[in-house]
Amino acid sequence: MTADTTQTLLAAERSTSPRKALRLGFNTRVSFNSGPGGAERGLRDGIELFKAAERLGYQSGWAYQRHFDNYLSSPLPFFAAAGQHTERITLGSAVIPMRYQDPILLAEAAGTTDLLIGGRLNLTLSSGRVGFERTFGHDKVDARDEGQRRLARFLQGIEGQTLHVVDSGDEAHIELGTELKVTPHSEGLRGRIWYGSGHIASAEGAAAQRLRLMTGTILHSVEPGLTFSEYQARLIAAYRAAWPGPEEAPPVAVAASVLPATTAELAEKYAAYDFQRQTEGPSASKPQGALNLTIRPSALPGMLVSPVFRGDPDAVAEAILADPGIAAADELVLFLPPAFGLAENVRVLTDMAETVGPALGWTPAE
Repeated sequence: MTADTTQTLLAAERSTSPRKALRLGFNTRVSFNSGPGGAERGLRDGIELFKAAERLGYQSGWAYQRHFDNYLSSPLPFFAAAGQHTERITLGSAVIPMRYQDPILLAEAAGTTDLLIGGRLNLTLSSGRVGFERTFGHDKVDARDEGQRRLARFLQGIEGQTLHVVDSGDEAHIELGTELKVTPHSEGLRGRIWYGSGHIASAEGAAAQRLRLMTGTILHSVEPGLTFSEYQARLIAAYRAAWPGPEEAPPVAVAASVLPATTAELAEKYAAYDFQRQTEGPSASKPQGALNLTIRPSALPGMLVSPVFRGDPDAVAEAILADPGIAAADELVLFLPPAFGLAENVRVLTDMAETVGPALGWTPAE
């Protein structure tokens, strides 16, 4: 997609539809330190963070899934628990890599969780990053194709489609001709499934599957000469242009590092995180005992890490308002530094809600 095409799409969108009220959310990895009791404290602190965000008026809370590390590995039990301590805020994964999931078991767990928390579940899925195929025992297939196959099967499950009809070859002692469907079925969950996209092709694929779109803090396959924000705006425009209709594409969420500094100490801390983020990328900021990652932005051509919006709250708000990627979205999701503890994260959410949020036109949920 050319720059002229992107600008035409964005201009047409602004001229034909009024901008919806901005939603505000956050994304946490539910981190924990190694050692006795560390995981339990981290999980319980994660629930406290969702409770604090709801009190502040945030519309959404998201948790990242990461296997074999000091972060949340199984989001759905966590959301079922957090949902018992909250009433309004939506609870969502960002993201679950489908290549490592059993699609039918995930559909069963998703339906159960959604019913338990009153229809507040949102799941962001993706094919997933290569790395654990041998551990999960399916390294003999193409990783992306397998992720997409499992995604399609999961969608069939939560849609209530018939997955199998019992025939004479089955030995489950179920009457012949019985249609097997995922239970429990949660009506409306299919419309709350998102796709985590890092490049234009996957965003267009998400539209074709009628999935909502979330784009994060790392983008791939970026054309030379484009900034992160410019490519993000193109990605969102391409998604909306590819939406099959007849209705318009659903709201788009963008994750971003936003750290308004209300004290000199916080300004120094956030500047240090910014430097680490730009030099180490996904390896930056981790709890004690977390795995050491070897990936660096400079090692992967076409990979860009999002800017960190930090400093004086007024300057942060001005920078966000001028960012074309965020301007194209309907929901801003704050990416919280993984090494931050509960108090630090609550401080970020509080300062954002009280200083930057109002300047962006955000209204807290009642």
